[in-house]
Amino acid sequence: MSIVISKEKQAGDLINDVQKLSGIDIRSCLQCKKCSNGCPVTGLTNVHPSDIIRAMQLNVGDKIFNSDLIWMCASCETCYARCPMKINMAEVMDALRVLSVQKNGPKQKGNVPLFNKSFLRTVKMFGRTYDIGMIAAYKLGSASLLQDTDKFPMMLLKGKIALIPSFQADKKYTRRIFGRKLGNTQS
Repeated sequence: MSIVISKEKQAGDLINDVQKLSGIDIRSCLQCKKCSNGCPVTGLTNVHPSDIIRAMQLNVGDKIFNSDLIWMCASCETCYARCPMKINMAEVMDALRVLSVQKNGPKQKGNVPLFNKSFLRTVKMFGRTYDIGMIAAYKLGSASLLQDTDKFPMMLLKGKIALIPSFQADKKYTRRIFGRKLGNTQS
């Protein structure tokens, strides 16, 4: 993503919106690019984490939502571990996802937003992911009900998927996490 700075005033202030949602001070980024150098998905995306931060610092507006990194970020926090300023890019990406949905941002290729929503819904319900529930929600949303069903019996036999969800998670703790910053906007 090339950054184009124009003289026109951009609508809104994305950096403040992201900071409000994530609690991360993006202005403190030094642009050392350690986040980009350690990111496992940058080879698959059209932009790097440091580019996202720089674009917000320069207030280039909603063009950031055109980046596929927002939806492809694995939230592995490698960037956070490497960052000398302790900027948690996973939190920033979560905030950008929320803002992209709120602002009806461009749809990304594939069904990453649907997968993300299905995953978070099962975590919200059970306190941890419930694979069959997540797969069912994803399959219904993507209208690909029978695709990959041949893999299910082997995964079940190898114990990779549980038939019933685990109810051992602390529900109060889970509610507190989802009620925190981003949970009320992702249901």
